[in-house]
Amino acid sequence: MAHKNQFGKKGWTPSLMSSQKGKTFVITGTTSGTGFEAARILLSKGAKVVMLNRNSKKSENTIAVLKEKLGDNIDVSFIQMDLAELNSVRKAAEEVLQTVAQIDALILNAAIAQVPKQTFTLDGFESQLGVNHYGNFLLQALLYKRIEETKGRIVTVGSLGYNLGIKTIQFDDMNWDKNYSPNGVYSQSKLAQIMSIYELQNRLKKAGKTNVKAYACHPGASRTSLIKTSGSLMTRFVWQLMKLSPLVQSAEKGAYPELMCATEENLDENGFYGPTGRGYFTGPVGECKLQKHAKDKAVAEKLWTLSEKETGTKWNL
Repeated sequence: MAHKNQFGKKGWTPSLMSSQKGKTFVITGTTSGTGFEAARILLSKGAKVVMLNRNSKKSENTIAVLKEKLGDNIDVSFIQMDLAELNSVRKAAEEVLQTVAQIDALILNAAIAQVPKQTFTLDGFESQLGVNHYGNFLLQALLYKRIEETKGRIVTVGSLGYNLGIKTIQFDDMNWDKNYSPNGVYSQSKLAQIMSIYELQNRLKKAGKTNVKAYACHPGASRTSLIKTSGSLMTRFVWQLMKLSPLVQSAEKGAYPELMCATEENLDENGFYGPTGRGYFTGPVGECKLQKHAKDKAVAEKLWTLSEKETGTKWNL
């Protein structure tokens, strides 16, 4: 069961967040769902938010909606980036480094889920692994120097899905040619993301870099468009029904874990954070139990080496 919540019975909420004036947050996937809510709440606390989104039109609309809600003086902008294309990630990261002087937290919120048939990214990766893991891995590596200069944070938004598939990385068939399943590969992509954050922690410690903090969290079960945008018809139908049940919380509450990891002062990096109620679907936000396989050191090291090779990047730690 859950640990005793360090934030009390109600768990962490944005009411515990101090003013974020003078801080800059770079967030992926903010045109809807938890990413939108995270951006909105940070802006309402005076932060500067740079959004990295695939769709320029939706990004412009999002900025208009945020200004309508919070006033024209908010400091919000966007840079076009498609996590499914490594070149797009490189181009966006370059633009961030040229135009964003500090990164107090990079929040890796964007993802795709339950893609019904095996499809590939431009670079030849299975799409869920390509977007959720490789694209995010490259983005972190490229922005790391700015995050380090700012003594900032990296926040990965994982998923409880990490525990719903095989309990390791399928190195002998990373594209899942033999056993593709929408859930199985989604689970794998989220496990890879989470493993990489704890491996990053290990590498930062080893390199004596105590300035950068790395956190993993999950949104629980939240009303977002994630399944709607990439799931099969049946998955979407089941999810629409589930969204009406008390097992699912609002997108705003789903954003609390990533906001906490991006801003809370004395948060233990070893933790895995999210809703702490039954099944970790909903409930007060705090520390959740992470299954052992997500911190398997040998697998994480092998995955890191492979990820550097596949994305053609070396982390400069």
